[in-house]
Amino acid sequence: MGSGQVTDWQGKSVTVAGLGVSGIPAAKVLHGLGAKVTVVNDGDDARARAQAAELEALGIAVRLGDGATLPEGTELIVTAPGWKPDKPLFAAARDAGVEIWGDVELAWRLRGPDAAPWLAVTGTNGKTTTVQMLASILKAAGLRTAAVGNIGVSLLDAVLGEEQYDVLAVELSSYQLHWAPSLRAHSAAVLNLAPDHLDWHGSMEAYAADKGRIYEGNRVACVYNVAEKATEDLVREADVEEGCRAIGFTLGTPGPSQLGVVEGILVDRAFVENRQQNAQELAEVSDVNPPAPHNIANALAAAALARAFGVPPQAVRDGLRAFTPDAHRIAHVADVDEVAYVDDSKATNTHAAEASLAAYESIVWIAGGLAKGAVFDELVAKSAERLRGVVLIGADRGLIREALARHAPEVPVVDLDRTDTGAMLAAVQEARRLAVAGDTVLLAPACASMDMFANYNQRGDAFAEAVRELGAGA
Repeated sequence: MGSGQVTDWQGKSVTVAGLGVSGIPAAKVLHGLGAKVTVVNDGDDARARAQAAELEALGIAVRLGDGATLPEGTELIVTAPGWKPDKPLFAAARDAGVEIWGDVELAWRLRGPDAAPWLAVTGTNGKTTTVQMLASILKAAGLRTAAVGNIGVSLLDAVLGEEQYDVLAVELSSYQLHWAPSLRAHSAAVLNLAPDHLDWHGSMEAYAADKGRIYEGNRVACVYNVAEKATEDLVREADVEEGCRAIGFTLGTPGPSQLGVVEGILVDRAFVENRQQNAQELAEVSDVNPPAPHNIANALAAAALARAFGVPPQAVRDGLRAFTPDAHRIAHVADVDEVAYVDDSKATNTHAAEASLAAYESIVWIAGGLAKGAVFDELVAKSAERLRGVVLIGADRGLIREALARHAPEVPVVDLDRTDTGAMLAAVQEARRLAVAGDTVLLAPACASMDMFANYNQRGDAFAEAVRELGAGA
């Protein structure tokens, strides 16, 4: 089917891999365009059957309980991003010379000739916050925009909906980038790179390469993290359009072609006249909510993309001031007995937890859950001097306990061997016992939540509820 726009979908045999948040809209869109759609799905449970019935009522074929066999006559596969590249279905497709697209690739191909350009963001941590900050800045500049992609708003809806946009702020996961070979953003940022999803990608190199795809064909700016050379390496390796620039962001004083921080001010030395001598003030650190170091980095990355799109300095400040972070991202829950309780349940990997721990001086850390193959030595070694005490919960807490024994043997550790609904309250009570006035009790688990909770939101809610109970009894 080549790499150009597909204009005639009539009668094309397309297989959609996976029901779910991207599979169902993709199936409906393709069916609406006249394609002959078959949805295949590994699972065959009550939810899948209900979803299948909805699609079958529209005339879309669904095959449950067999996601491995390539349906006869398939000319294209559109896959849900979570499906691993080593699935038998994809091997069969490659053998048959059938292209595989993700939902992002489909959205990119379906854009009209006057479609809004994309400002794209990826990275192990901070993607959603950065994209929301970016959208807030673009709105402050009077532009019609939306935060879309791996963030809840479907790119297909954004591309095909009634609303006309000037520019889109797009969050992309490594999974989505893997399946989006022809995506070409106006400008893009890789915020950071840390081991994550290695079970899916197979290696750190493959994971980094998929993240780096976001820079391919960029027109104006490839934004990278000065503190993480690996992100700059990806810029060097990318095949970009003539005149596209590498733009760094740093928490230190910026050099030419960088954004950074000088005496509490976010400054731009990239998108200014005579950048050897000049710097443009954009906002104050206090305009960033919350002003934790990793969040200031997110703000600088968002500002860099906005400035690449020509946004004036005042819009950066106004957009950052107007931005409110999502729940469970270093959210201050309450102070009890002069101890702050902070919910960063979204810190589901070691890189995110490290950023969270770096934001506070003296911490009682609540950690643990599903490790997803992570190791904790570096995290504990870097954070040891900040730890007043640690309360461990969840299935893989032993891995963190062992790292603590190696790198912070003097820090008191409470190991909670329980997974019932009262476990979080017990963890918060133990944390209170360890904390003294001026400390921060920080839920930054460095692990996924599914061993004890439905998701990180539920884990954060349980923490907040336990803190409120504590406060009520204070």
